[in-house]
Amino acid sequence: MATPLTRTAPGWELQFATNHLGHFALANALHDALAAANGARIVSVSSRGHLRSPVMFDDINFLERAYDPWLAYGQSKTANVLFAVEANRRWADDGITANALHPGGIMTNLVRHLPEHVIEGFRTDPAAVYKTPEQGAATSVFVATSPCSSK
Repeated sequence: MATPLTRTAPGWELQFATNHLGHFALANALHDALAAANGARIVSVSSRGHLRSPVMFDDINFLERAYDPWLAYGQSKTANVLFAVEANRRWADDGITANALHPGGIMTNLVRHLPEHVIEGFRTDPAAVYKTPEQGAATSVFVATSPCSSK
């Protein structure tokens, strides 16, 4: 989250590659197995960070615009949401359901690239409510297993 500009060997901006492309490739590679499962679910973990940026399709990798770690994070999380929407559209007839979710604010080492004063601001914000890692994971487990979250 909000990492310094780093690119993968093929040139992808690292947050987009890590937060979206890997999961996209995995889901596509598993499509036939998911369809055979008859009722499979894909859980795409996004973030309210998706509100920070749409996917800038003309410059996903920040080649033409100044790099902003929060915009990069935001567009990667928007891509997670868009993937879930499109997977539902394309794969509904295959019995596959996809959902995107925000697991909640969770203070983990995900913030390791942020300056200490920003992390401290998160910790001391009286309006902030943070979940434990277990509580955050429960959101994904609920979406993956609850009869309420299937079509």
